[in-house]
Amino acid sequence: MMAAFVAVLLCSNLIGVHKVSSVDLPFYGEYIYGAGVLFFPISYLFGDILTEVYGYKRSRKVIWAGFGALIFASVMAYVVSSLHPAPTMSPEQEAAVNLIFGQTPRIVAASLIAFWAGEFVNSFVLAKMKLFTTGKYLWTRTIGSTIAGEIADSAIFYPIAFYGTWSNEQLISVMIGNYFIKVLWEIFATPLTYVVVDWLKRAEHEDYFDRNTDFNPFSLET
Repeated sequence: MMAAFVAVLLCSNLIGVHKVSSVDLPFYGEYIYGAGVLFFPISYLFGDILTEVYGYKRSRKVIWAGFGALIFASVMAYVVSSLHPAPTMSPEQEAAVNLIFGQTPRIVAASLIAFWAGEFVNSFVLAKMKLFTTGKYLWTRTIGSTIAGEIADSAIFYPIAFYGTWSNEQLISVMIGNYFIKVLWEIFATPLTYVVVDWLKRAEHEDYFDRNTDFNPFSLET
């Protein structure tokens, strides 16, 4: 589960982060969104499952693992894009590599901060809602936690990463458009979440409730 979470996280942050796409919707018109948003919500799906089955403490370890993986990927991308190209590499090829992997410090900082805040908000809200609902109505906490987590993620990432480089209109359109796609993604994935959660609870004999959990994201408690 941790390996899948980290893989989805890295791919969604490296593939499609620069691509802005659009689709014409009936009664709405042009709907603008970032291409990476089609896959990034899968990480929230994994986060919901981890917190629901194993609790906030174990989810916290996975979030930090993902955070560390993002840092390594950012450092590697910086080193690779900074290396002097060989004579056999055309200027076009070098420009393409630098465009995709030579992320600015703003985008790197935005990705790290937004991921960290969004995932911890998502896990915290789900764990608290599980206590409030006494373990019933799984759909309320998977969707509710995603609504809260994605607000934190979107409100942090897009202004930090693109304010001043994108027009305000594009920034707001992409931020709002991506937010609703992420939430709708979670809603449509709810039946799958139920299947995976039920299977894991039976297989692991685990259904953790965070009654006495220290919710400090920096805590080393295991």
